[in-house]
Amino acid sequence: MLFTDTSVIRFRLYLCFIRSAGSEVENHLDMGRDFLARGQLQDALSHYHAAVEGDPNNYLTYFKRGTVYLALGKAKFALLDFGKVLELKPDFTAARYQRGVVLMKQASIEDARKELYNVYIGNGDFSQEAYDLYSKLDGLAYDMELATYYQENKDYESGINSLDRLIEHCPWAPSLREQRSQLYLSSGNVQHAIMDLRTATKLQADDTDGHYKLSKIYYSIGEVSESLKEIRECLKLDSDHKLCHSHYKIVKKIDRLIVDCQSALNIKDFSSSIQFAKKILDLEKDTKNIRFLALEKLCRSYQHTDELSLSLKYCSDALEISQTPDLYCLRAEGYIANSMFDEAIRDFEHALHIDQEHRQASEGLKKAKNLQKQAERKDYYKILNVKRTATKQEIIKAYRKAAQQWHPDNFQGEAKKNAEKKFIEIASAKEVLTNPEKREQFDRGIDPLDPESGRHHQDGFNPFQQFHQFHGSPFTFKFNFN
Repeated sequence: MLFTDTSVIRFRLYLCFIRSAGSEVENHLDMGRDFLARGQLQDALSHYHAAVEGDPNNYLTYFKRGTVYLALGKAKFALLDFGKVLELKPDFTAARYQRGVVLMKQASIEDARKELYNVYIGNGDFSQEAYDLYSKLDGLAYDMELATYYQENKDYESGINSLDRLIEHCPWAPSLREQRSQLYLSSGNVQHAIMDLRTATKLQADDTDGHYKLSKIYYSIGEVSESLKEIRECLKLDSDHKLCHSHYKIVKKIDRLIVDCQSALNIKDFSSSIQFAKKILDLEKDTKNIRFLALEKLCRSYQHTDELSLSLKYCSDALEISQTPDLYCLRAEGYIANSMFDEAIRDFEHALHIDQEHRQASEGLKKAKNLQKQAERKDYYKILNVKRTATKQEIIKAYRKAAQQWHPDNFQGEAKKNAEKKFIEIASAKEVLTNPEKREQFDRGIDPLDPESGRHHQDGFNPFQQFHQFHGSPFTFKFNFN
Protein backbone atom coordinates (compact mmCIF):
# COMPACT_ATOMS: atom_id res chain seq x y z
CA MET A 1 0.00 0.00 0.00
CA LEU A 2 1.40 3.33 -1.05
CA PHE A 3 1.21 6.38 1.22
CA THR A 4 0.57 9.81 -0.16
CA ASP A 5 2.72 12.71 0.99
CA THR A 6 -0.16 14.01 3.09
CA SER A 7 -0.72 10.72 4.94
CA VAL A 8 2.99 10.41 5.71
CA ILE A 9 3.04 13.87 7.19
CA ARG A 10 0.00 13.09 9.32
CA PHE A 11 1.55 9.85 10.56
CA ARG A 12 4.78 11.60 11.52
CA LEU A 13 2.84 14.33 13.35
CA TYR A 14 0.93 11.64 15.27
CA LEU A 15 4.18 9.96 16.34
CA CYS A 16 5.56 13.32 17.50
CA PHE A 17 2.38 13.93 19.50
CA ILE A 18 2.62 10.53 21.16
CA ARG A 19 6.27 11.06 22.05
CA SER A 20 5.51 14.58 23.36
CA ALA A 21 2.58 13.38 25.47
CA GLY A 22 4.63 10.52 26.87
CA SER A 23 7.46 12.84 27.68
CA GLU A 24 5.09 15.25 29.44
CA VAL A 25 3.55 12.44 31.52
CA GLU A 26 7.00 11.21 32.53
CA ASN A 27 7.92 14.75 33.52
CA HIS A 28 4.85 15.00 35.78
CA LEU A 29 5.65 11.62 37.32
CA ASP A 30 9.23 12.68 38.02
CA MET A 31 8.06 15.93 39.57
CA GLY A 32 5.47 14.05 41.64
CA ARG A 33 8.15 11.66 42.97
CA ASP A 34 10.39 14.61 43.79
CA PHE A 35 7.71 16.49 45.74
CA LEU A 36 6.63 13.28 47.48
CA ALA A 37 10.20 12.63 48.64
CA ARG A 38 10.31 16.14 50.14
CA GLY A 39 6.97 15.66 51.90
CA GLN A 40 5.17 18.26 49.76
CA LEU A 41 2.08 16.12 49.30
CA GLN A 42 -0.26 18.68 47.71
CA ASP A 43 2.32 19.58 45.07
CA ALA A 44 2.94 15.89 44.41
CA LEU A 45 -0.81 15.32 44.07
CA SER A 46 -1.12 18.10 41.48
CA HIS A 47 1.48 16.48 39.25
CA TYR A 48 -0.10 13.03 39.62
CA HIS A 49 -3.44 14.55 38.58
CA ALA A 50 -1.77 15.87 35.43
CA ALA A 51 -0.11 12.49 34.80
CA VAL A 52 -3.46 10.66 35.07
CA GLU A 53 -5.04 13.10 32.63
CA GLY A 54 -2.14 12.61 30.22
CA ASP A 55 -2.30 8.81 30.38
CA PRO A 56 -5.62 7.54 31.84
CA ASN A 57 -4.71 3.89 31.18
CA ASN A 58 -1.53 3.77 33.25
CA TYR A 59 -2.38 1.75 36.38
CA LEU A 60 0.86 2.76 38.13
CA THR A 61 -0.05 6.43 37.91
CA TYR A 62 -3.38 5.75 39.63
CA PHE A 63 -1.58 3.71 42.28
CA LYS A 64 0.91 6.50 43.00
CA ARG A 65 -1.85 9.06 43.27
CA GLY A 66 -3.77 6.72 45.56
CA THR A 67 -0.82 6.47 47.94
CA VAL A 68 -0.64 10.28 48.10
CA TYR A 69 -4.35 10.41 48.88
CA LEU A 70 -3.71 7.95 51.71
CA ALA A 71 -0.92 10.11 53.10
CA LEU A 72 -3.30 13.10 53.05
CA GLY A 73 -5.99 11.08 54.88
CA LYS A 74 -8.37 11.19 51.90
CA ALA A 75 -9.42 7.57 52.11
CA LYS A 76 -12.45 7.93 49.83
CA PHE A 77 -10.35 9.06 46.86
CA ALA A 78 -7.61 6.55 47.63
CA LEU A 79 -10.18 3.73 47.39
CA LEU A 80 -11.35 5.00 44.02
CA ASP A 81 -7.80 5.06 42.65
CA PHE A 82 -6.94 1.59 43.97
CA GLY A 83 -10.20 0.31 42.47
CA LYS A 84 -9.21 1.79 39.12
CA VAL A 85 -5.80 0.08 39.37
CA LEU A 86 -7.46 -3.31 39.91
CA GLU A 87 -9.82 -2.63 37.02
CA LEU A 88 -6.81 -2.04 34.74
CA LYS A 89 -4.64 -4.74 36.30
CA PRO A 90 -6.55 -7.22 38.55
CA ASP A 91 -3.41 -9.05 39.68
CA PHE A 92 -1.69 -5.95 41.09
CA THR A 93 -1.33 -7.18 44.68
CA ALA A 94 -0.04 -3.95 46.21
CA ALA A 95 -3.23 -2.09 45.20
CA ARG A 96 -5.47 -4.88 46.55
CA TYR A 97 -3.56 -4.91 49.84
CA GLN A 98 -3.77 -1.12 50.21
CA ARG A 99 -7.47 -1.28 49.41
CA GLY A 100 -7.91 -3.87 52.17
CA VAL A 101 -6.02 -1.64 54.63
CA VAL A 102 -8.25 1.35 53.84
CA LEU A 103 -11.44 -0.68 54.17
CA MET A 104 -10.29 -2.00 57.52
CA LYS A 105 -9.52 1.52 58.77
CA GLN A 106 -13.01 2.54 57.69
CA ALA A 107 -14.46 -0.38 59.71
CA SER A 108 -15.84 -1.99 56.52
CA ILE A 109 -15.01 -5.36 58.02
CA GLU A 110 -16.53 -7.71 55.44
CA ASP A 111 -15.13 -5.82 52.44
CA ALA A 112 -11.71 -5.70 54.08
CA ARG A 113 -11.92 -9.43 54.83
CA LYS A 114 -12.49 -10.19 51.15
CA GLU A 115 -9.56 -8.08 49.89
CA LEU A 116 -7.06 -9.19 52.53
CA TYR A 117 -7.97 -12.85 52.10
CA ASN A 118 -7.30 -12.66 48.35
CA VAL A 119 -3.88 -11.13 49.02
CA TYR A 120 -3.07 -13.71 51.71
CA ILE A 121 -3.93 -16.82 49.66
CA GLY A 122 -1.96 -15.49 46.71
CA ASN A 123 1.30 -16.19 48.62
CA GLY A 124 2.88 -13.24 46.88
CA ASP A 125 3.90 -9.78 47.97
CA PHE A 126 2.20 -8.51 51.16
CA SER A 127 0.92 -12.02 51.94
CA GLN A 128 2.17 -12.00 55.54
CA GLU A 129 1.04 -8.42 56.16
CA ALA A 130 -2.42 -9.26 54.82
CA TYR A 131 -2.64 -12.31 57.10
CA ASP A 132 -1.69 -10.22 60.16
CA LEU A 133 -4.51 -7.77 59.48
CA TYR A 134 -6.97 -10.49 58.45
CA SER A 135 -6.47 -12.24 61.76
CA LYS A 136 -7.66 -9.13 63.63
CA LEU A 137 -10.95 -8.73 61.79
CA ASP A 138 -12.95 -11.21 63.88
CA GLY A 139 -11.91 -9.41 67.06
CA LEU A 140 -12.92 -6.06 65.60
CA ALA A 141 -16.31 -7.39 64.52
CA TYR A 142 -16.86 -8.76 68.04
CA ASP A 143 -15.93 -5.39 69.58
CA MET A 144 -18.49 -3.69 67.34
CA GLU A 145 -21.20 -6.00 68.67
CA LEU A 146 -19.99 -5.46 72.25
CA ALA A 147 -20.05 -1.67 71.92
CA THR A 148 -23.66 -1.74 70.74
CA TYR A 149 -24.62 -4.16 73.52
CA TYR A 150 -23.02 -1.98 76.21
CA GLN A 151 -24.67 1.15 74.79
CA GLU A 152 -28.11 -0.46 74.84
CA ASN A 153 -27.55 -1.56 78.44
CA LYS A 154 -26.20 1.86 79.49
CA ASP A 155 -22.80 0.49 80.47
CA TYR A 156 -21.09 3.55 79.06
CA GLU A 157 -17.58 2.92 80.37
CA SER A 158 -17.41 -0.60 78.92
CA GLY A 159 -18.84 0.65 75.63
CA ILE A 160 -16.20 3.38 75.44
CA ASN A 161 -13.46 0.81 76.14
CA SER A 162 -14.69 -1.38 73.27
CA LEU A 163 -14.78 1.59 70.93
CA ASP A 164 -11.29 2.66 72.03
CA ARG A 165 -9.96 -0.67 70.76
CA LEU A 166 -11.95 -0.38 67.57
CA ILE A 167 -10.90 3.18 66.76
CA GLU A 168 -7.25 2.27 67.32
CA HIS A 169 -7.51 -0.04 64.29
CA CYS A 170 -10.32 1.80 62.46
CA PRO A 171 -9.45 5.51 62.82
CA TRP A 172 -11.23 6.51 59.59
CA ALA A 173 -14.67 5.24 60.60
CA PRO A 174 -16.92 8.26 61.38
CA SER A 175 -19.72 6.00 62.65
CA LEU A 176 -17.48 4.72 65.46
CA ARG A 177 -16.55 8.26 66.45
CA GLU A 178 -20.20 9.26 66.51
CA GLN A 179 -21.10 6.23 68.62
CA ARG A 180 -18.34 6.95 71.13
CA SER A 181 -19.41 10.60 71.19
CA GLN A 182 -22.91 9.51 72.24
CA LEU A 183 -21.46 7.34 75.01
CA TYR A 184 -19.28 10.19 76.24
CA LEU A 185 -22.32 12.48 76.32
CA SER A 186 -24.33 9.92 78.26
CA SER A 187 -21.52 9.58 80.80
CA GLY A 188 -21.22 13.37 81.20
CA ASN A 189 -17.89 13.80 79.41
CA VAL A 190 -18.97 16.60 77.08
CA GLN A 191 -15.53 17.74 75.90
CA HIS A 192 -14.55 14.25 74.74
CA ALA A 193 -17.92 13.95 73.00
CA ILE A 194 -17.22 17.18 71.12
CA MET A 195 -13.74 16.01 70.08
CA ASP A 196 -15.10 12.76 68.63
CA LEU A 197 -17.96 14.45 66.83
CA ARG A 198 -15.66 17.09 65.36
CA THR A 199 -13.34 14.36 64.02
CA ALA A 200 -16.34 12.55 62.53
CA THR A 201 -17.40 15.69 60.61
CA LYS A 202 -13.91 15.97 59.13
CA LEU A 203 -14.00 12.35 57.99
CA GLN A 204 -17.23 12.92 56.05
CA ALA A 205 -17.87 15.43 53.31
CA ASP A 206 -20.88 17.74 53.72
CA ASP A 207 -21.74 16.39 57.19
CA THR A 208 -24.63 18.72 58.01
CA ASP A 209 -25.94 16.45 60.77
CA GLY A 210 -22.53 16.48 62.47
CA HIS A 211 -22.43 20.28 62.54
CA TYR A 212 -26.01 20.38 63.82
CA LYS A 213 -25.18 17.98 66.65
CA LEU A 214 -22.07 19.97 67.56
CA SER A 215 -24.07 23.19 67.64
CA LYS A 216 -26.66 21.62 69.95
CA ILE A 217 -23.98 20.31 72.32
CA TYR A 218 -22.19 23.66 72.49
CA TYR A 219 -25.51 25.40 73.15
CA SER A 220 -26.38 22.94 75.91
CA ILE A 221 -23.16 23.77 77.80
CA GLY A 222 -23.59 27.53 77.34
CA GLU A 223 -20.91 28.08 74.67
CA VAL A 224 -23.18 30.13 72.43
CA SER A 225 -20.57 31.62 70.10
CA GLU A 226 -19.22 28.13 69.26
CA SER A 227 -22.77 26.91 68.76
CA LEU A 228 -23.37 29.74 66.30
CA LYS A 229 -20.21 28.86 64.32
CA GLU A 230 -21.26 25.22 63.92
CA ILE A 231 -24.83 25.98 62.91
CA ARG A 232 -23.54 28.42 60.28
CA GLU A 233 -21.31 25.66 58.89
CA CYS A 234 -24.38 23.47 58.57
CA LEU A 235 -26.27 26.18 56.66
CA LYS A 236 -23.28 26.78 54.38
CA LEU A 237 -23.55 23.15 53.30
CA ASP A 238 -27.34 23.17 53.08
CA SER A 239 -29.17 26.48 53.37
CA ASP A 240 -32.53 24.66 53.43
CA HIS A 241 -31.67 22.32 56.31
CA LYS A 242 -34.80 22.65 58.48
CA LEU A 243 -33.29 21.66 61.83
CA CYS A 244 -30.24 23.87 61.34
CA HIS A 245 -32.31 26.83 60.21
CA SER A 246 -34.67 26.57 63.16
CA HIS A 247 -31.83 26.27 65.67
CA TYR A 248 -29.91 29.10 64.00
CA LYS A 249 -32.70 31.60 64.67
CA ILE A 250 -32.61 30.87 68.41
CA VAL A 251 -28.83 30.81 68.77
CA LYS A 252 -28.39 34.04 66.82
CA LYS A 253 -30.82 35.92 69.11
CA ILE A 254 -29.26 34.58 72.30
CA ASP A 255 -25.73 35.33 71.09
CA ARG A 256 -26.70 38.93 70.24
CA LEU A 257 -28.26 39.45 73.68
CA ILE A 258 -25.21 38.02 75.46
CA VAL A 259 -22.87 40.30 73.51
CA ASP A 260 -25.07 43.34 74.18
CA CYS A 261 -25.37 42.47 77.86
CA GLN A 262 -21.60 42.13 78.28
CA SER A 263 -21.02 45.38 76.38
CA ALA A 264 -23.41 47.18 78.74
CA LEU A 265 -21.59 45.71 81.73
CA ASN A 266 -18.25 46.85 80.33
CA ILE A 267 -19.42 50.47 80.18
CA LYS A 268 -21.26 50.14 83.53
CA ASP A 269 -24.68 50.63 81.98
CA PHE A 270 -26.26 48.32 84.52
CA SER A 271 -29.89 49.10 83.74
CA SER A 272 -29.32 48.00 80.14
CA SER A 273 -27.38 44.88 81.12
CA ILE A 274 -30.29 43.91 83.40
CA GLN A 275 -32.76 44.36 80.53
CA PHE A 276 -30.69 42.23 78.14
CA ALA A 277 -30.19 39.46 80.71
CA LYS A 278 -33.92 39.31 81.46
CA LYS A 279 -34.66 38.99 77.74
CA ILE A 280 -32.38 35.95 77.65
CA LEU A 281 -34.39 34.38 80.48
CA ASP A 282 -37.61 35.15 78.63
CA LEU A 283 -36.34 33.52 75.42
CA GLU A 284 -34.70 30.46 76.98
CA LYS A 285 -36.84 28.62 79.53
CA ASP A 286 -35.21 25.19 79.49
CA THR A 287 -31.46 25.15 78.77
CA LYS A 288 -29.90 25.58 82.20
CA ASN A 289 -26.45 26.67 81.12
CA ILE A 290 -27.87 29.45 78.96
CA ARG A 291 -30.04 30.60 81.86
CA PHE A 292 -26.92 30.46 84.06
CA LEU A 293 -25.22 33.05 81.82
CA ALA A 294 -28.15 35.44 82.24
CA LEU A 295 -28.49 34.84 86.00
CA GLU A 296 -24.78 35.46 86.56
CA LYS A 297 -24.99 38.77 84.70
CA LEU A 298 -28.07 39.80 86.71
CA CYS A 299 -26.22 38.94 89.91
CA ARG A 300 -23.30 41.10 88.82
CA SER A 301 -25.45 43.98 87.55
CA TYR A 302 -27.70 44.30 90.60
CA GLN A 303 -24.65 44.65 92.87
CA HIS A 304 -24.26 48.12 91.40
CA THR A 305 -27.85 49.19 92.14
CA ASP A 306 -29.89 49.91 95.25
CA GLU A 307 -31.50 46.47 94.98
CA LEU A 308 -28.72 44.37 96.53
CA SER A 309 -31.23 41.75 97.65
CA LEU A 310 -31.92 40.97 93.99
CA SER A 311 -28.20 40.49 93.40
CA LEU A 312 -28.16 37.84 96.13
CA LYS A 313 -31.27 36.19 94.69
CA TYR A 314 -29.89 35.87 91.17
CA CYS A 315 -26.50 34.71 92.47
CA SER A 316 -28.24 31.97 94.45
CA ASP A 317 -30.34 30.96 91.42
CA ALA A 318 -27.19 30.72 89.30
CA LEU A 319 -25.39 28.66 91.95
CA GLU A 320 -28.19 26.12 91.86
CA ILE A 321 -27.20 25.46 88.24
CA SER A 322 -23.40 25.61 88.51
CA GLN A 323 -21.19 26.01 91.58
CA THR A 324 -18.22 28.00 90.31
CA PRO A 325 -15.66 29.69 92.59
CA ASP A 326 -16.08 33.01 90.74
CA LEU A 327 -19.81 32.99 91.39
CA TYR A 328 -19.36 32.15 95.07
CA CYS A 329 -17.00 35.12 95.32
CA LEU A 330 -19.52 37.32 93.53
CA ARG A 331 -22.28 36.41 95.97
CA ALA A 332 -19.87 36.86 98.88
CA GLU A 333 -19.25 40.45 97.78
CA GLY A 334 -23.00 40.94 97.79
CA TYR A 335 -23.18 39.62 101.33
CA ILE A 336 -20.40 42.01 102.37
CA ALA A 337 -22.30 44.93 100.85
CA ASN A 338 -25.23 43.89 103.08
CA SER A 339 -22.92 43.50 106.11
CA MET A 340 -23.66 39.74 106.17
CA PHE A 341 -20.11 38.73 107.00
CA ASP A 342 -20.79 35.17 108.23
CA GLU A 343 -22.46 34.35 104.90
CA ALA A 344 -19.63 36.01 102.96
CA ILE A 345 -17.03 33.95 104.85
CA ARG A 346 -18.96 30.77 104.07
CA ASP A 347 -19.09 31.55 100.34
CA PHE A 348 -15.40 32.38 100.12
CA GLU A 349 -14.66 29.08 101.87
CA HIS A 350 -16.86 27.25 99.33
CA ALA A 351 -14.87 28.86 96.52
CA LEU A 352 -11.57 27.78 98.07
CA HIS A 353 -12.89 24.25 98.51
CA ILE A 354 -13.42 24.13 94.74
CA ASP A 355 -10.12 25.85 93.90
CA GLN A 356 -7.54 26.14 96.67
CA GLU A 357 -5.45 28.53 94.55
CA HIS A 358 -8.31 30.95 93.83
CA ARG A 359 -6.77 34.34 94.59
CA GLN A 360 -9.99 36.35 94.83
CA ALA A 361 -11.46 33.84 97.29
CA SER A 362 -8.32 33.81 99.43
CA GLU A 363 -8.12 37.60 99.61
CA GLY A 364 -11.87 37.91 100.05
CA LEU A 365 -11.90 35.51 102.97
CA LYS A 366 -9.28 37.59 104.79
CA LYS A 367 -11.24 40.76 104.08
CA ALA A 368 -14.53 39.26 105.27
CA LYS A 369 -12.96 38.06 108.52
CA ASN A 370 -11.41 41.48 109.14
CA LEU A 371 -14.75 43.16 108.45
CA GLN A 372 -16.47 40.76 110.81
CA LYS A 373 -14.05 41.69 113.60
CA GLN A 374 -14.40 45.35 112.70
CA ALA A 375 -18.18 45.16 112.86
CA GLU A 376 -17.90 43.90 116.42
CA ARG A 377 -16.09 47.12 117.31
CA LYS A 378 -17.08 50.04 115.11
CA ASP A 379 -18.86 50.34 111.76
CA TYR A 380 -18.66 53.83 110.24
CA TYR A 381 -21.37 52.97 107.71
CA LYS A 382 -23.79 52.11 110.48
CA ILE A 383 -22.85 55.25 112.44
CA LEU A 384 -23.96 57.41 109.49
CA ASN A 385 -26.73 54.97 108.55
CA VAL A 386 -25.57 54.59 104.94
CA LYS A 387 -24.95 51.58 102.71
CA ARG A 388 -21.47 50.36 101.88
CA THR A 389 -22.13 51.37 98.30
CA ALA A 390 -23.05 54.97 99.24
CA THR A 391 -21.51 57.79 97.20
CA LYS A 392 -19.48 60.60 98.76
CA GLN A 393 -22.42 63.00 98.34
CA GLU A 394 -24.73 60.59 100.15
CA ILE A 395 -22.21 60.23 102.98
CA ILE A 396 -21.83 64.01 103.39
CA LYS A 397 -25.61 64.41 103.43
CA ALA A 398 -25.95 61.73 106.11
CA TYR A 399 -23.12 63.31 108.11
CA ARG A 400 -24.81 66.74 108.14
CA LYS A 401 -28.04 65.24 109.32
CA ALA A 402 -26.40 63.19 112.07
CA ALA A 403 -24.09 66.05 113.18
CA GLN A 404 -27.02 68.43 113.59
CA GLN A 405 -28.95 65.82 115.51
CA TRP A 406 -26.12 64.92 117.90
CA HIS A 407 -24.28 68.21 118.33
CA PRO A 408 -23.58 68.58 122.10
CA ASP A 409 -25.07 72.11 122.16
CA ASN A 410 -28.43 70.44 121.79
CA PHE A 411 -28.12 68.53 125.07
CA GLN A 412 -27.71 69.17 128.80
CA GLY A 413 -26.29 67.26 131.75
CA GLU A 414 -25.57 63.52 131.36
CA ALA A 415 -27.12 63.44 127.89
CA LYS A 416 -24.54 65.97 126.79
CA LYS A 417 -21.69 63.55 127.58
CA ASN A 418 -23.34 60.84 125.50
CA ALA A 419 -23.86 63.34 122.68
CA GLU A 420 -20.18 64.33 122.79
CA LYS A 421 -19.18 60.70 122.34
CA LYS A 422 -21.69 60.18 119.53
CA PHE A 423 -20.59 63.40 117.83
CA ILE A 424 -16.98 62.25 117.77
CA GLU A 425 -18.03 58.93 116.19
CA ILE A 426 -20.06 60.77 113.54
CA ALA A 427 -17.15 63.07 112.67
CA SER A 428 -14.74 60.11 112.60
CA ALA A 429 -17.08 58.26 110.25
CA LYS A 430 -17.23 61.26 107.96
CA GLU A 431 -13.44 61.65 107.95
CA VAL A 432 -12.87 58.00 106.99
CA LEU A 433 -15.68 57.56 104.47
CA THR A 434 -15.07 60.78 102.53
CA ASN A 435 -11.35 60.10 102.20
CA PRO A 436 -10.82 57.55 99.36
CA GLU A 437 -7.62 56.11 100.83
CA LYS A 438 -9.02 55.73 104.35
CA ARG A 439 -12.32 54.33 103.07
CA GLU A 440 -10.44 51.75 101.00
CA GLN A 441 -8.53 50.71 104.14
CA PHE A 442 -11.75 50.47 106.13
CA ASP A 443 -13.41 48.39 103.39
CA ARG A 444 -10.53 45.93 103.70
CA GLY A 445 -11.20 45.59 107.41
CA ILE A 446 -8.59 48.07 108.68
CA ASP A 447 -9.71 51.04 110.79
CA PRO A 448 -7.38 53.93 109.86
CA LEU A 449 -8.29 55.73 113.13
CA ASP A 450 -7.69 52.73 115.37
CA PRO A 451 -4.56 53.17 117.56
CA GLU A 452 -4.00 49.40 117.54
CA SER A 453 -3.58 49.39 113.78
CA GLY A 454 -0.73 51.93 113.96
CA ARG A 455 -2.71 54.28 111.74
CA HIS A 456 -4.32 56.46 114.42
CA HIS A 457 -4.95 59.99 113.16
CA GLN A 458 -2.53 62.36 114.92
CA ASP A 459 -2.82 65.59 112.94
CA GLY A 460 -5.09 67.58 115.22
CA PHE A 461 -8.41 66.07 114.12
CA ASN A 462 -11.25 68.30 115.35
CA PRO A 463 -14.85 67.09 114.86
CA PHE A 464 -16.27 70.60 115.43
CA GLN A 465 -14.02 72.18 112.84
CA GLN A 466 -15.38 69.70 110.27
CA PHE A 467 -18.92 70.56 111.24
CA HIS A 468 -18.20 74.29 110.79
CA GLN A 469 -16.65 73.62 107.37
CA PHE A 470 -19.83 71.95 106.16
CA HIS A 471 -22.33 74.31 107.82
CA GLY A 472 -20.49 77.65 107.81
CA SER A 473 -21.72 78.60 111.28
CA PRO A 474 -19.35 78.80 114.28
CA PHE A 475 -20.33 77.41 117.65
CA THR A 476 -19.30 78.93 120.98
CA PHE A 477 -19.48 75.54 122.63
CA LYS A 478 -16.15 74.48 124.11
CA PHE A 479 -15.55 70.77 123.99
CA ASN A 480 -12.86 69.13 126.09
CA PHE A 481 -12.04 65.46 125.68
CA ASN A 482 -9.24 63.17 126.60
